[in-house]
Amino acid sequence: MANDRLRTAMLAAGLTVEEMATKVGVDPKTAERWIGQERVPHRSTRQKLTKLLGVNEGDLWPSLGTGPRPAAPESELLYLYPSRSAITGATWEELIHGVREQMDVLVFSGAFLVEQYNLVPIIQSKAAEGVRFRLLVGDEKAPAVIQRAIDEGTPGGLEGRVQLMRRYLSEVTHLPGVEVRTHGTILYNSIYRFDDRLLVNGHAHGALAGQSPVLFLKRMPNGPMWQHYMKSFERVWNEAQPES
Repeated sequence: MANDRLRTAMLAAGLTVEEMATKVGVDPKTAERWIGQERVPHRSTRQKLTKLLGVNEGDLWPSLGTGPRPAAPESELLYLYPSRSAITGATWEELIHGVREQMDVLVFSGAFLVEQYNLVPIIQSKAAEGVRFRLLVGDEKAPAVIQRAIDEGTPGGLEGRVQLMRRYLSEVTHLPGVEVRTHGTILYNSIYRFDDRLLVNGHAHGALAGQSPVLFLKRMPNGPMWQHYMKSFERVWNEAQPES
């Protein structure tokens, strides 16, 4: 069993496994076992970890609590970010580079993925390894896109960013396993799926996407939140137009 509580706290703190290990004075392989095999560190190391990550010991290792108590049900919600801008670069890189099977994206633009996290060559590399990509971007001529730009106070700006993203992705549309489609639906939320992890960036009227909260979800059997948001992705996907 993996310790997703520790993994999430590490990502929320903007740390990699190697950085976390260095800061508490252990070998990275030891830290990997804490996460991948749910090994429990020694008490002195646990104290360093909780101080470093800003959490309580019971948040990471509930089994260490005193006295018998019922186990808390595992939650789909790993973390709630107050805004997309609060997600650290290390977290985005960990999620993007960690994809092994499938990455799905639903946005109007999403150009930051290319410009800040070098997504295009990552797609090229991972597609060659058999990873599947489904990328939904906006149609800059769609009324919903134009209205969104007006609501954000940047008329014309969003349309330009959408065109830019479509130009970036034109370099990978021909690759096996990579599908790019355009849509004109009202974007109630942006979705970023990385295998069994999901970032859902809700949108508020008049606010930029980077200013709005993000749910960090984990796929679980019959998990209602995961199913709810991925069903919306599939609806948009089925109505969208493939890029040539």
